[in-house]
Amino acid sequence: MKAPRGNFETPFSFASRFEDDDLTSPEDLVAAAQAGCFAMALSHGLTSGGHTPTRVEAKASVHFGPDPAGGFHISEIALVVRATVPGIDNEAFQAAAEETKTGCPISKLFTGTTIKLDAQLVDADQ
Repeated sequence: MKAPRGNFETPFSFASRFEDDDLTSPEDLVAAAQAGCFAMALSHGLTSGGHTPTRVEAKASVHFGPDPAGGFHISEIALVVRATVPGIDNEAFQAAAEETKTGCPISKLFTGTTIKLDAQLVDADQ
C-alpha cells in the first residue's frame, strides 16, 4: 500500500489482514484515520467553543470479520479518547465528543458501522 502523496508506504498481504502477522492491514489504516480525524475535529470544536485542549489522545480499534450477508465487513470501531481541557466540565466535554463522533469526516464514512466512544477528561498532571 502506498499513500497518494507518497509519504507512507507499507507492504501488506493476505496474512496481514486475515492471520496473525506484523504487517499493516487496510483496517490498521482505517483505525489511524479514524483516531487522527477525531482528535483534530474534537480539538477544533473545543477550541472554537472557547475551551482549548492542551492534549487530545485518540486510539481506534477496528473490528473486521465475516459479514452475515456474505463477504467481510467492519462491524465496529472502538474509539478511546483521553483529553486535557482546562475550564470545561465533563458534561460539555462529553457533548463535544459525541458531536465529533458523528460529525468528523472519517466517522461519516462509517455511518452504517457502530462507533463505540470512550471519552474521558484527564487532569493535566496525569
